[in-house]
Amino acid sequence: MLRTIHKHSLGQPEIFKQQLLVWSQQFDDVTWLDSNDYKDQYSSFDAVLAVDAFTSIKTGYLDAFQRLEEYQSSTKDWIFGYLTYDLKNTLEDLKSENFDGLEFPDLYFFQPKKLFLIKGNAVEIQYLKLVNDEIEGDLKEILNASLNGLERSQRQTDDIKIKLRIHKDDYFEKVNNMLAHIQRGDIYEANFCQEFYAENSTISPLETFSKLNAISRPPFAAFFKTEDKYLLSASPERYIKKVGHKIISQPIKGTAKRSANKEEDKQLAKDLANDPKERSENIMIVDLVRNDLSKTAIKGSVKVEELCKVYSFMQVHQMISTITSKISKSTNPLDVLRTTFPMGSMTGAPKISAMKIIEELEETKRGLYSGAVGYFTPEGDFDFNVIIRSILYNETKKYVSYSVGSAITSKSNPLKEYEECLVKAKAMREVLES
Repeated sequence: MLRTIHKHSLGQPEIFKQQLLVWSQQFDDVTWLDSNDYKDQYSSFDAVLAVDAFTSIKTGYLDAFQRLEEYQSSTKDWIFGYLTYDLKNTLEDLKSENFDGLEFPDLYFFQPKKLFLIKGNAVEIQYLKLVNDEIEGDLKEILNASLNGLERSQRQTDDIKIKLRIHKDDYFEKVNNMLAHIQRGDIYEANFCQEFYAENSTISPLETFSKLNAISRPPFAAFFKTEDKYLLSASPERYIKKVGHKIISQPIKGTAKRSANKEEDKQLAKDLANDPKERSENIMIVDLVRNDLSKTAIKGSVKVEELCKVYSFMQVHQMISTITSKISKSTNPLDVLRTTFPMGSMTGAPKISAMKIIEELEETKRGLYSGAVGYFTPEGDFDFNVIIRSILYNETKKYVSYSVGSAITSKSNPLKEYEECLVKAKAMREVLES
């Protein structure tokens, strides 16, 4: 056993979570995953914190999955990290040549010295043996952490001026171009994304994340830091999870805004559930996910557990489907990621054609946006979100970015797609522009 385990009961889990996050900021490598008390049948923890890299892997896309497989199997411990969208280039004959203002490495994972797993009113603390004498002192420090740290971390000295990488008229032209591809039969659907960005801007990552999380409270929130690069994510979407021999994928396709009026809000959710365009979008991606999962599944084990179910979050209503499969004992966990990445909800169908057209029409290298952040357990189980509704920040370059997208199908209206993007961008914009 590599780790010393210490269990501690919590009087106020919410306060402890905030203290833990403030305490974590002293480290160069931080992964914070928070379900915001969202309970579904596949939840493992309420929140997880991993800090302080003992070992790590950082690589470009070339042979990235092979290198991650070697790292994961030799470490045989908890590892935390991310997969950028551009790992597609190692899986298929594809390229990423669009502008990149953020410069995140294509893949990064680390083995944390210190790990905290929160569930209910308890935290399980797991420290590598070489630092296990620090558990008591750290716990004391965490419980004494002043939440003023959150306030003190406000260093937003300048007004953030958000710019658009694609202006409205260009957006319409690009969507019409995509519709022409659909009419020609090149694709059925593609997720088309646009970037909003700010240059020469300084933000407080912790403060920004806390605000974003507070107004969205999503089930797959993440704060990720490696050196000078930050991911502040309010993602509502799970990409893929492995528990034992079971694989779970939960793509989101279909979005509607919320209303403060209870009756109107109920109607908006009902309209989303019955919207033929949104349903067909979702069903196309379900078919794609079923096909992806079948590549590693035991024959006949791929099942759609839930189709086009509407869930309500603080900012939006979302249509979510749940697809599961079973894999054999001999299947390597990395093979499941290899054969399903990038997730269908962020690409389109057929997947390779959609990714080629996306690269041609988008203006920004996606990088971490529409990739995934998550972890592997020592047993080879894993859980990853989809990086959407997220702010990305390169502190050295003072570059802040968030991207949003929508699925273009033959039934798409360019103006409605543009408006859907603005609905999705609302929380990030509000947080950055205060």
